[in-house]
Amino acid sequence: MTLVAAFAVAISANAQVYVGGGFSVQGNDDGNTTTTTYKFLPEIGYNFNSDWAAGVMFGWEGQTKGHAKSIEINPYARYTFVHTKYINVFVDGSLGYGHVYNAGNDIDTWSVGARPGIAVNLNEHLSFVSHVGFLGWQQRKNNNTSGKVSKYGLDLDGNNIAFSLYYNF
Repeated sequence: MTLVAAFAVAISANAQVYVGGGFSVQGNDDGNTTTTTYKFLPEIGYNFNSDWAAGVMFGWEGQTKGHAKSIEINPYARYTFVHTKYINVFVDGSLGYGHVYNAGNDIDTWSVGARPGIAVNLNEHLSFVSHVGFLGWQQRKNNNTSGKVSKYGLDLDGNNIAFSLYYNF
């Protein structure tokens, strides 16, 4: 309890910490089975100054039917290059790792790259944040077959958009 109280006081005393993240819920129906997939993406970060921040996003995904589960961690450094009263434009440089547990078909994913984003400052403490696209390298490795698939380049399709809400202390 003392550690939790000390952490809460430290966050409250320092207005440079932010927490937030996103989530998703998606239904799939293949005609025989209906499955719901859910994903939670909590995030915590620290603003060093108005231009630079560092943070980490953790992710967890699961399904209502089937055994596939996944975790991910994605530390990043953020550079904000456009500042206005209500809008900030930034880019995150990140190194990510993910692991899928799928009934004997485990997959590891590594990534290194940059994700551009925009933050809409709703008020002094609340921001709506969106990332669009990815520029970099990704590799997926099946741990059971040792098969690897690497890809690199710019990915700006509609499936690579993320939304989150941040609370700035």
